[in-house]
Amino acid sequence: MRLCTFATNEMTESTTLPDRLPIEPLTRPVNASVCVPGSKSITNRALVLAALAQAPEGCRLSGALQSEDTEVMLESLRRLGFRVSADWSASEVFLITPAEDFYLTRIPVRQAELFVANSGTSMRFLAAMVSLGHGRFRLDGIARMRERPIEDLLTALRQLGVSARSELGNGCPPVVVESEGLPGGQVRIRGDVSSQFLSALLMAAPYAQNDVTVSVDGTLVSEPYVAMTERMMAWWGLRVEHHFPDVYRIPGNQRPHEVERYDIEPDASAASYFFAAAAITGGRVTVLDLPENSLQGDVAFVDVLEGMGCRVERCSAGITVHGRPLHGIDVDMNAISDTVMTLAAVACFADGPTTIRNVAHIRHKETDRLAALATELRRVGARVDEFADGLTITPAPLHGAEIETYNDHRMAMSMALIGLHVPGIVIKNPGCVAKTYPHFFTDLERLRGTS
Repeated sequence: MRLCTFATNEMTESTTLPDRLPIEPLTRPVNASVCVPGSKSITNRALVLAALAQAPEGCRLSGALQSEDTEVMLESLRRLGFRVSADWSASEVFLITPAEDFYLTRIPVRQAELFVANSGTSMRFLAAMVSLGHGRFRLDGIARMRERPIEDLLTALRQLGVSARSELGNGCPPVVVESEGLPGGQVRIRGDVSSQFLSALLMAAPYAQNDVTVSVDGTLVSEPYVAMTERMMAWWGLRVEHHFPDVYRIPGNQRPHEVERYDIEPDASAASYFFAAAAITGGRVTVLDLPENSLQGDVAFVDVLEGMGCRVERCSAGITVHGRPLHGIDVDMNAISDTVMTLAAVACFADGPTTIRNVAHIRHKETDRLAALATELRRVGARVDEFADGLTITPAPLHGAEIETYNDHRMAMSMALIGLHVPGIVIKNPGCVAKTYPHFFTDLERLRGTS
């Protein structure tokens, strides 16, 4: 059975997917140019920055991603009193306009119940954002979100003079924030669990009543995402003084630039699946409009593929990967950890073992991604050694299997890649891709017509 062609409307496609989706192998190497949707990481940051900036004429976000993660952020902003409209036609544009009567606060309402499903960026960014408000705010999510750590961020907010607590006392959501504005001050925060804690503080801090100094304890994971936050803040004219390696000073009471339009890049994490398809099939894929100097650290995934033997071309039109015979690699993927699962799929087709290191923090994502990868790769016949902060994948003859996705979008998308080469791969709960890429399977199917 072929990958079916489902409805092309992004948010309805995932609901029309079957419970189990067979993946049919390609009959020849792929040869394609593809467009991927806008970056989820950039979209959710831009929503926060645009809302807090309160530009009188509003801010238009062009190329914004429509997905579960961005929809819950949109709805949360509405519940916080912002006027938000979205045009999900071909242009995929958000329009953010300030609500009336802000008084002395950046948050229009004094009370709100926010539901963020399993969106980590939404939970962390909103928890810091509402600390600028005057009132009581409660944030919750699905069962898995209630298992994901947030105490380090709550501790940091308390150090800055805000009442922020885990409602169940276990360091996880639901979260209750009670505030009369963000006083500011000095704060220490751990960096080894999630870079989103630091990004959340950085985006809120310019509106604190006083300067904020953030010191990061330990090694910061996924550092390129913090660099993304800093570069986006600069677009809004917000100042961050980064005293390397681990101290950030943010002046309080800043006045942002009035940004009327912000263009969002294609999602580099989503692009990784199509680059991987070129590597696995020995073909060629160009992801259009993805800049070499991208805000997104995950664009460096192509460097990893290059290290495995692929040829990479970079130009103003996008980035192209040419598949070549693959060899195993030993790689630290801390900085590009959202592509760990993509690389794990590629590693199954190399001529030697691949070791992925320094990614212990991905055990706290939508699922324990290291444990899930080890289980599912073994299910299809790969040899996998799991250790505390990574995996070693040794290629072996692969066979078909039904793949558990653990309601994790990246598990579904990465394991589907194996099915491009191996008969009998069936993805269970494929609709979980709605979290960040609702029409992934339709786009993957289009590779068949170009191979």
